[in-house]
Amino acid sequence: MKRMMIVAVALGLTLTGCISADDPNKNTKQGAAGGAAIGAIAGAIIGHSQDRSGGALRGALIGGAAGGALGAGAGMYMDKQQAEFNRVLAEERRSNQIEIERLQNENLKITMNSEVSFAYNSAQLTYAFNSTLDKVADILARYPRSSIRITGHTDSRGSADYNQQLSVQRAQAVGQYLTTRGVDATRVIADGRGEMQPRATNETEAGRQLNRRVEMLIIPDRDIQ
Repeated sequence: MKRMMIVAVALGLTLTGCISADDPNKNTKQGAAGGAAIGAIAGAIIGHSQDRSGGALRGALIGGAAGGALGAGAGMYMDKQQAEFNRVLAEERRSNQIEIERLQNENLKITMNSEVSFAYNSAQLTYAFNSTLDKVADILARYPRSSIRITGHTDSRGSADYNQQLSVQRAQAVGQYLTTRGVDATRVIADGRGEMQPRATNETEAGRQLNRRVEMLIIPDRDIQ
């Protein structure tokens, strides 16, 4: 049994090691490799408990195949979605209005600069930013197999209570706008962190500007194949 677990882990590491850094399908392949290793381990455990005479090996093979398919499915789904965001929001990325980041767990994170998305000290979306959110909403509506967590952040100026309230209101404003443009409201969760999670110092204006933001985390469904 222990030997089967070692083989399963080695399989995942081997598959991951074969992926080059500039591979356009890197995330899909990494998801498949990780899913294969996890599935193989789970299959080995189940197979061993049911049939000690070779059951672990059969279970590892079956579990590895199933896990690899699930991992590749989510990775491919998010690969396609990220490619669309990168293409459609290319101008916004160049002007630093939006950042798009792929996380290791296949989640996508879109960070929106509050300087261009909201009026000063307000939760009112700027009219100019509506066209950007229209693009985001269109893609999200066409890729429904995910949930969307929207989180507002502020700098440390003002009271902590006020900043918390403003961060929540801004996240809710983005979520409400997306739902008016066809995104299912049951997919959307909005909350705020106020000044609690800065990503730069609040001692400089440049740092405070980075801290004033709204982040959108796009989380794929677990059962995508």
